[in-house]
Amino acid sequence: MTGMQDQLTGALVPLRYTRVAFWLHWIIAALIFVTIPLIKFGSAGETALHDTATNAHKLIGITILLMTIVRIFWRLKHKAPSFPETMTRALRYAARSVHTLFYVLLLVMPLSGWWMTSAFPKRHPIEAGLFNIPFLPIPVSMQSAGAAHTVHEIGGWLTITLIILHLAAAFRHHYCEHDNVLARMSLWPKV
Repeated sequence: MTGMQDQLTGALVPLRYTRVAFWLHWIIAALIFVTIPLIKFGSAGETALHDTATNAHKLIGITILLMTIVRIFWRLKHKAPSFPETMTRALRYAARSVHTLFYVLLLVMPLSGWWMTSAFPKRHPIEAGLFNIPFLPIPVSMQSAGAAHTVHEIGGWLTITLIILHLAAAFRHHYCEHDNVLARMSLWPKV
């Protein structure tokens, strides 16, 4: 069975996310887990290795931005799997809200980092092999870079908090509720 009937619309709703959604989800998640320690290391010193780590953090951020845009367009064309019937309306609303906030953060975090890099008076290009990522067309000033840094810092902590909540909810569904929520983002029918 590839789907089930939506009780309100009668439309066929998939039981799991598509393979494309699966890969985008897990690759973006892995990139987030790599980029956080990279910037912690990169900002801890001023050697060439620290600069390389900071540049890698920025490149990963641009990659996350591009993958998120693809993911949003994919999601608009492909219906999300249905929630378990045992989930309350409040929990469904909370899950949708967390997913929406994740999408917002996956756009805001790379954009604020790019903004910060572009606005900082002592500009360092984002090196991508044979070319550099262009700076955003924004005013160059410490005030602008500082505002972007604040957005990036708050967004980073909010992202970490949401990841913890997201993981806790997934494990709760799997180990306490014994429903199919975790299986929806798996390539295999049973997790």
